[in-house]
Amino acid sequence: MAAQTPTGTLRLGSIAPDFEAVTTTTKTLVRISLTPFRAPSSSTSSSETTGLSSSRTPRVQTRISTLCIIQLLTAEDFTPVCTTELGAFAKLEPEFTKRGVKLIGLSANTIESHGKWIKDIDEVSSCSLKFPIIGDKERKIAHAYDMIDYQDTTNVDSKGIAFTIRSVFIIDPKKTIRLIMSYPASTGRNAAEVLRVVDSLQTGDKHRITTPINWVPGDDVIVHPSVTNEEAKTLFPDFRIVKPYLRFTPLPKEKTTAA
Repeated sequence: MAAQTPTGTLRLGSIAPDFEAVTTTTKTLVRISLTPFRAPSSSTSSSETTGLSSSRTPRVQTRISTLCIIQLLTAEDFTPVCTTELGAFAKLEPEFTKRGVKLIGLSANTIESHGKWIKDIDEVSSCSLKFPIIGDKERKIAHAYDMIDYQDTTNVDSKGIAFTIRSVFIIDPKKTIRLIMSYPASTGRNAAEVLRVVDSLQTGDKHRITTPINWVPGDDVIVHPSVTNEEAKTLFPDFRIVKPYLRFTPLPKEKTTAA
């Protein structure tokens, strides 16, 4: 069965949709809301605090106080490439946590299957996977986030349901999608690159800079085009002009989120 092209394709700058799901850490159906958390006041009800209305469905909110949530989609439990990927992210989770980043995985199986698979991941990668993995056996969330394989219409399961592709979403506190990475099923992702992008986004948001090719924390950065040369003299005393549109400045690693 060929997959249908989505009508509401998500792009950079799109608002990330909330969703209801069961995860390996909640065990029951919860609503995962990416709405920024506001500290409750004495006059604020619990439903106002979470930004969610009450209902019969158990609901919790994933609260984001800083950039960002990273949603990792894997094709299927007990698949070789996905096993190595989640192991790598599990090992790097302390670095993401240090930056205020929450990891959430998603795989097109049940949480019971996920629980068994996590044991394999921990064994293979010598890690301890702690972040939640969403159960999405019916691919509902995968469809909402446009994580279905439309390139290869033969990439379907025994029921003719399209398999998912390897996707990464970085979502900021305003629910804005800041990064989308999509990989074919045959190619594993680079966890270190995802962490590098987090550093770039967080550092850019804080310092009004952009980062050049192959940048790593501690390298020179580019002065943002919105900063005038007069402003740059104050903000970046050591900046240098290579071209009128290209200005570099040192930015020590301790001023980045990698510090």
